Amino acid sequence: MQLQDALTIPKIFIGLDIHKKSWSVSIQTDLFFHRTFSMPSVAEDLYQYVERTFPNHEVALVYEAGCCGFSAARYFLKLG
Repeated sequence: MQLQDALTIPKIFIGLDIHKKSWSVSIQTDLFFHRTFSMPSVAEDLYQYVERTFPNHEVALVYEAGCCGFSAARYFLKLG
């Protein structure tokens, strides 16, 4: 039963290009490409966008490793 439930949970994949003052965000679901956009480098804003736009989705997030990404990584890791 658990395997079937895992297959039915919708998923989104987020790629971040992190800079000091702005991020480039690309979002794709397990079914389609959603969009790419720029936003201020505020992790809470991205979290709110994802929660509002993709409720009940499993989220996988990757980012470009670099000096500006540590605080974002800690924020999203804390969210789980």
